[in-house]
Amino acid sequence: MGVAMHQLNIKNAKAYKLATELRELTGESLATAVTVAVEERLEREKRKRGRKIEAMRRIVREYQEQFPGPLPTREEMDDYLYDENGLPR
Repeated sequence: MGVAMHQLNIKNAKAYKLATELRELTGESLATAVTVAVEERLEREKRKRGRKIEAMRRIVREYQEQFPGPLPTREEMDDYLYDENGLPR
């Protein structure tokens, strides 16, 4: 089963100008120039997201090293943060 092909129709003047300039510089068709550009941007965004996820994992590991053991429950956190009247400690 093949992929449905659609005609490339760029209605944004700036996008069309940039795509045309890229096509002229590369000698590729407009569709190829746009496809390659989108693929490259998509790959950059995926790498950026991967770096963010790795940074979050690093933070979690550092937290776990500093505070070994199970995480406190919500009730335990409430008891720690608020007094018997529900006011911040």
